[in-house]
Amino acid sequence: MKVRSPNAIINESHILAEYKYTSNEVVVEDNVLKIKNNATHYTFKTSTKVPKLGVLLVGLGGNNGTTFVGGLLANKLNLTWNTKKGEQRPNFYGSITQSSTTKIGVTGSKEIYVPLKDVLPLVDPCDIVVSGWDISKMNLGDAMRRAQVFDVDLQDKLYPYMKEIVPLPSVFYPDYIARNQADRADNVLEGTSKSEHLETVREQIRVFKESNGLDKVIVLWTANTERFSQEIRGVNDTKENLLKAVGTNDGEVSQSTIYAIASILEGCSFINGSPQNTFVGGVLELAAEKNVFIVGNDFKTGQTKFKTMLVDFLVSAGIKPRSIVSYNHLGNNDGKNLSSESQFKSKELSKKSCVDDILSSNEILYPNPEDTNIDHQIVIKYVPSAGDTKKAMDEYISDIFMGGKHTLALYNVCEDSLLAPPIILDLIILTELFERIEYRTQDSSDFKRFDPILSTLGYLMKAPQTSSDAPLINSLIRQKNGIENLFKVCAGLSIEDNLLLEYRAK
Repeated sequence: MKVRSPNAIINESHILAEYKYTSNEVVVEDNVLKIKNNATHYTFKTSTKVPKLGVLLVGLGGNNGTTFVGGLLANKLNLTWNTKKGEQRPNFYGSITQSSTTKIGVTGSKEIYVPLKDVLPLVDPCDIVVSGWDISKMNLGDAMRRAQVFDVDLQDKLYPYMKEIVPLPSVFYPDYIARNQADRADNVLEGTSKSEHLETVREQIRVFKESNGLDKVIVLWTANTERFSQEIRGVNDTKENLLKAVGTNDGEVSQSTIYAIASILEGCSFINGSPQNTFVGGVLELAAEKNVFIVGNDFKTGQTKFKTMLVDFLVSAGIKPRSIVSYNHLGNNDGKNLSSESQFKSKELSKKSCVDDILSSNEILYPNPEDTNIDHQIVIKYVPSAGDTKKAMDEYISDIFMGGKHTLALYNVCEDSLLAPPIILDLIILTELFERIEYRTQDSSDFKRFDPILSTLGYLMKAPQTSSDAPLINSLIRQKNGIENLFKVCAGLSIEDNLLLEYRAK
């Protein structure tokens, strides 16, 4: 897309875009809301040099890892395969960077939409180099067959390529994942020294980058859900204490935290796709010091995505949700791991907290903070015969006009590991894009990067990690608009406010 805008200058290396950001500052005095209009002038600089990108997945041999790699290969090689419905072709459905569009303007009475990927230069998914770690040494061809996600004909066509990929030995602390995973653990780093494990992972990252001639590496956790770490003052609350705790093999330093530390120390962005508290205080402080991006937590694929959208609709319509009961069962290895209570508790927390800010936004429906503690229950059952096909049932009961009750029940059947890879892809591509965006304000002459905690990508996460001074946003529409609007202002385009004044105020 070629943009001709007085707000943008495009040269061989950068897009420079000017943007006037307006906001309302609210002060409460004697129960009166006083509004101050603020305006800040931003200059965004986006590098147009798309790097050669490598990705290291923790959990490469799992359902998500094998499906992600297989999907990239099928698209890169343009493989076709047959099912009972005929010939199938590869696609990137489910990815907002590859398969969604955004409105950029109007022509006459027609609104013009373009692919989001055409607004700013992005990494081509088929150019991404992938490797990673797994506690199982099974090659990805056999791991793909074990996962039983792809149709058999596609498995057969991918197998010659997938069997050549073997995961690196992984950090493995049995206390953090369910005991029922022990039979897979035949590919783990030797010894018990967490300091040695940290240095080994750092070396593995460096070797991967150098041997493949990469410009950048991103590390992403798509392995099993861990139990929560205890956040203890003097152990993992600061970067100094955390690094000391690694040196003393403290039991509250998880394997995912080891990967996060290693990634940050190597200058590589780290993405946490599971619900555990990988980002303890020490990790947050380290990321801020090194100015390295971190993104969390827990891929938002199906049930939770519907929940944040539906509760946002109900509350904004003036309808008062009273209870939400969410049940799902699945039969893949994720479900097996979550059948353990401590791992389930990690998942339960991320699934239950996703509507809190939406409820608290409406003080007419919920005048007291404690009123937002609605009856919200989460049930997850492991049913092996279900395989990767997850069944989710949700019941929403709400108060409506004049004491009435409204019940909405949903039944959602999805292929769990076919929903996650497009989200993994978006997280990787968008995180890399953020590494090429800098900004300055009217009060500064120096460009700098966004905050290391990339809360803008909360659209893709069940429990978005945010800075302590930033509002938590779970509204799916607001999250998506935030991503699209950033694309537009960096390209010199006007953001969409849906006023349509050119038609409604002639």
